[in-house]
This record gives sequence, structure tokens and C-alpha cells, in this order.
Amino acid sequence: MSLLNFRKPKEDTATPVNPAVESFLKDYSIEVMPRTAEKVQDFRDLLPAGTRVYIAHIDGTPIEDMVATARRLATDGYKVMPHFPARIIKDRATLADWIARYRGEAGVEQALLLAGGVTTPLGEFDSSMQLLETGLFGDFKRLHVAGHPEGNRDIDPDGSDRNVMDALRWKQKFSETTGADTALATQFAFAAQPIIAWADALRDAGITIPIHIGIAGPAKLQTLIKFAIACGVGPSLKVLQKRAMDVTKLLLPYEPTDVVTELAAHKAAHPEFNITNVHFFPLGGITANANWAIAHGGSSAVPASDLKDMS
Repeated sequence: MSLLNFRKPKEDTATPVNPAVESFLKDYSIEVMPRTAEKVQDFRDLLPAGTRVYIAHIDGTPIEDMVATARRLATDGYKVMPHFPARIIKDRATLADWIARYRGEAGVEQALLLAGGVTTPLGEFDSSMQLLETGLFGDFKRLHVAGHPEGNRDIDPDGSDRNVMDALRWKQKFSETTGADTALATQFAFAAQPIIAWADALRDAGITIPIHIGIAGPAKLQTLIKFAIACGVGPSLKVLQKRAMDVTKLLLPYEPTDVVTELAAHKAAHPEFNITNVHFFPLGGITANANWAIAHGGSSAVPASDLKDMS
């Protein structure tokens, strides 16, 4: 075993792993961008083998950089799920080209389809539903679409969630007819109770697509507030604002321990709960997020290199 990669077993640490959290973090996913991925020397020192890694496609990022990142992650044994933001895709030919590159150069079989953060579409697509209707993703084994636990003002400016729910009903029907595994990958939130209420409301409305809940990883409080406002996070933003008013916590980095622990406890008490996975947004850096997961996730977060060294 390499001493450089050795990690002390969790049972020897001062704080024991919470079994509910360990179970809840099983098969967690995480998001990267080409420029953030470049800062990671070896993902296998941070992430469990086979982790699903989303690659966020920000407007202006060359497709070549996206595919190169996908190829690197796939070569290291990770499940790659690139974003396909509808509003930055010029036309069907561009979409077909992206898919062909991902498939041919990186063996990609999974995708997250979403509208994207651009207000005015650059081409003929405006929504993830339009991307799905092209039929170009027919060979993909897994397709995720976006979910918004605290609403989406871009779609429902009046806060009614009427259009969001109509879209979810459409996606529910699609999930029942496609051969691909589907799930809702959600925007991040900071409070468990609004998330639980939203998930229960979806189930009551007949939306049974599994939910992969978005969780913001450890980061400076100012960084999180900036991202939360930019991404339209709603009621749970008050959690950060309250923390900002506490002088004793103002300079301490935020960690998702409380929200994850509460959601994990709810899941343990309600096995039918339709949140099945955690999806991390590493807003304070991939390394910080992965190390938090390692410290709290027990067997669900052991890095691939650690397992290799112990074999």
C-alpha cells in the first residue's frame, strides 16, 4: 500500500460515520467542468470507482474540451454524463455532431438534458423536451433531466410552478416509454424540509421519476450566496443568510452536513422516499467536496486508488 495514498480507516477517526449518511451517499455523483477538472491530478485519489461524473457545458466552452474531459474520466473508469444545454445548441446537426464525438471518442452512454442558463436560445432548441424529441439519444442507456425543488422563475416567473409541473408530467410519460433509465437531477438547495415537501408533492402528483438531489459541497459562505442568487435558489437561501448573520460562523466554510444528515434520516425512516441519490455541486472545489464525502461517507466514498492500494 502506498503511504502517500493511505487513509486511516473511518472507524479509527474521532467522529464515527453515520450509517444513514453512509447509505444515503452510496453511488453519489459529482459535477465538473473542463477547467476545474484540469486542476485535479488524479480523480482516482478522490472519487470512488465508477462514480458518475457530470461535465457541465458552459456557453463558450469548445466541444473539443468537453470531449477531452469525458475521455479522460472514462479512461479512469468513471461513468461520464455530459450536459446538453438546449439553448446553446445551434441546430440538429450540431447536436448530432456532439453526440457522435462523445460516443465515438469517449464511449459516453449517459447524458443530462436541460434548457441551460442562456436566456435567449442560440438556435432552434429551447428545452430538454425538444432535445429528447429529436430521437438522437435513442442509444443512450441513461438520460437525466433537470428538477427544481424550489421552483424555476425562468419557466414560471409568477412562481406558480404550473409550467414546471407540465414539463415534469411530459418527462414522466417519456420515462415510461424510453428504454433508457431516467432520473431528475436537481438544482442545489440548503434546507431539507423544502426538499422533502417537494419530493412528496411530486409523488402525490404521479411523478415517480427517481430524484438525484443536488447538494452544494463545502465552500466559503460568500461563494455559496453568490451562486445561490445566480441560480435562483429560493426559500432555503435563508439558511445561508441566517448563517451570515452569525458572527461565529461567518468566516467558517459551509459544509452540507446538516442537510445531508436530515435527508438521510428521512430516507432511512421512509424507504419509499423517492430521492435515491445525492448529486454534488463542488462550488468550493472538487477536492474539498470529495474529502468531505470521504470523511462522512464511510464505505460509500472510498477513493478508487485506496481500494487499489489495499488489494
